[in-house]
Amino acid sequence: MESSCAESRTQKRSVMITVRSVWEIATAFRALRMFVFAVYSMFMWLLFICRFKYVRVSTSPVFESIELEEVEKSGGISPETSKIKKKRRILWTRSLSCDANCRRVLARKRLANAVDGDISSWQTHFFVNSRKQILFVQSWMPTERKQLRGLLILLHGLNEHSGRYLHFAMQLNSQGYGVYAMDWIGHGGSDGLHGYVPSLDHVVADTVALLQWVLDKNPSLPCFLFGHSTGGAVVLKLACEPLMSSLLQGIILTSPALRVRPTHPIFEVIAPVISMLLPTLQFKGANKRGIPVSRDPAQLVAKYSDPLVYTGPLRIRTGSEILRITNYLQRNMNKVTVPFLVMHGTGDRVTDPSASQDFYHCAASKHKRLKLYEGYLHDLLFEPEREEIAEDIIKWMDEILNTIRHQGVS
Repeated sequence: MESSCAESRTQKRSVMITVRSVWEIATAFRALRMFVFAVYSMFMWLLFICRFKYVRVSTSPVFESIELEEVEKSGGISPETSKIKKKRRILWTRSLSCDANCRRVLARKRLANAVDGDISSWQTHFFVNSRKQILFVQSWMPTERKQLRGLLILLHGLNEHSGRYLHFAMQLNSQGYGVYAMDWIGHGGSDGLHGYVPSLDHVVADTVALLQWVLDKNPSLPCFLFGHSTGGAVVLKLACEPLMSSLLQGIILTSPALRVRPTHPIFEVIAPVISMLLPTLQFKGANKRGIPVSRDPAQLVAKYSDPLVYTGPLRIRTGSEILRITNYLQRNMNKVTVPFLVMHGTGDRVTDPSASQDFYHCAASKHKRLKLYEGYLHDLLFEPEREEIAEDIIKWMDEILNTIRHQGVS
């Protein structure tokens, strides 16, 4: 009798423990569900206020070349002087400072009186890409006094614009090289939210389209491709394609972004997820503005006071894209066969000089050169020794053309 009572009490106790366990699990599940719902609601709310603030209707010109004289006479571009067709487009913007049309006007006007007409002939172009976005392209060509020997297509780095390379372009012009330069999407005078790159593959595709357009206009001229920092990563991804060896005589990379580490390891994990929900969100933890990029104080002031240079925090999608393209390059460096010159300052704290060394050893190119500059920082063409840097680039291009000429003769 006593044993049966003990068994009964044990069974009741076990039932009570089971019920309590089920209740605790149900409570925990309910709390988890409420937490997930709260997080989801917060993300949707942020998505709504960040992406749909207001709509601005504007007019934008389609692709056309504009002579420097027309810009100087008119003080800008008008339908009468440039004869450009216009179409109404919807632009999603955050504020007037982000408006691509304002940046386009500034990009044109700032160089209209800065070009030395005795050395260079300057033109601006509007290039409509496959996504119906307008890209700001400019070209500097040697005057008739200097014979055109070759072309260089220039890609700037992250957050800057092609107009910063005016001095370098005129140096190339003085040696007989023409220059075409494109502002990325979201940069300079091109369409898009300032400092926002939805996909670096878009920049690669736009560069291919520009390259084809330049070669169609100049079928008999040798062509080089130049990229700085993240622009160098774009150039290198393009160079991984076998077809590029037949289109380009060589590529030049300054401080290329080949191995980028996030400020915190968790960022590499969560960035792809957050970039899908809040692609334009600014991430202050990834901002490298405080890191010096030149040893010339005047160049630092000029860069960070330039309204066309994006100085805000890195946008989540842009950062995620940089991680993605550098991971791709780490796996595909050995596919590069085009001749290249890679240049890096050993004092660079933005991109990794050792990654340039690894690329030099891994690439399959027969004609390749690595130049390391002791103590130089990230923006090599804006260092006190920028004349030396430009001379090294021109000298290498001359050597490549001389090699091609000798091979043709033999």
